[in-house]
Amino acid sequence: MRAYRMTGWGTQPQTTTAEVPSPGPGQILIRVAGCGLCRSDLTMPHIPRAAGEKMGWRMPFTLGHETAGWVAELGSGLRSSDLTLGEPVALVSPASCGECDFCLRGRDSNCMAGLSGRGYGRDGGLASFVLAAKRDVLKLGSLDPLTAGPLTDAGATAYHAVRRAIPRISPAGTVVVIGAGGLGAFAVQFLRALTAATVIAVDLLPARRSYASSVGAHTVSPDVPRRCGADAVLDFVGTDDTITAGLKAVRPGGAYGLIGSAGGTFTRPWFGALPRDGEVFTFQGSSIADAREVIALTQAGLIRNEVTLYPFDKITTAYEHLSAGTLPTRAVITMR
Repeated sequence: MRAYRMTGWGTQPQTTTAEVPSPGPGQILIRVAGCGLCRSDLTMPHIPRAAGEKMGWRMPFTLGHETAGWVAELGSGLRSSDLTLGEPVALVSPASCGECDFCLRGRDSNCMAGLSGRGYGRDGGLASFVLAAKRDVLKLGSLDPLTAGPLTDAGATAYHAVRRAIPRISPAGTVVVIGAGGLGAFAVQFLRALTAATVIAVDLLPARRSYASSVGAHTVSPDVPRRCGADAVLDFVGTDDTITAGLKAVRPGGAYGLIGSAGGTFTRPWFGALPRDGEVFTFQGSSIADAREVIALTQAGLIRNEVTLYPFDKITTAYEHLSAGTLPTRAVITMR
């Protein structure tokens, strides 16, 4: 089968071929319909071998962790009553063991097994077929697997951020979303669906501001409003500037969530710089429950999941557009 793979440490990924995998006990073979691209994919060639091996990564591996498709084959121990051949499904993006204390308490996004997963250290969805465990398979119902992949990562991660902030958001409050790209645009929609707050979307790109308005932002701006007294600020960028501006915008008792991984720092003394009696949080990824709830909200028609489609032979172009940061929506590679 065709696949887009990391073939060695410190090398750029390339289109190549790989054997179609065969499902072992408890595994499911998925025929991929579409796989979303993520900016984290761009970092894979720069991860040192020692760091990758410490996380349990194995070369070569296929990229792609926002995957959806159809059930193609069931491994031993699984019944057709569990899943039906040809049924549309999406795959949970973060990896987890299902057995540790975090997983048993529904906090699987903190599982240490998540350092290596489908598309980051193990074979992912930028191929014709991919394997998954039963706990990672989410039924899509009427949703199209061609476009559903981003719901499991961009959507679920944004949902996790909103869910963390909701206890700090009052009905008449304000929330600032910094970065209205793939994740931020989802966050705007979740805030509109789950709160009565005024939502301000901040992005430098006019196209992204326009898209944020179309999915529900009350106000859009190229800059973070100064000291706007926000109940919550969700920063999907994470530069020095956005961290500083975002913290200034939070009211006492509010929350600042750092989700973006641009490598920013904050070196001022904490007194007077952090939200008084408030909360500062950060995380990576999302839980299986987050992904299920995002799919349910989308099935209910409360969330728009618009994507930019690219055929597999245009995958390099898609990554170039992703790297340039000009896409207002998530990029998805079609495998049909």
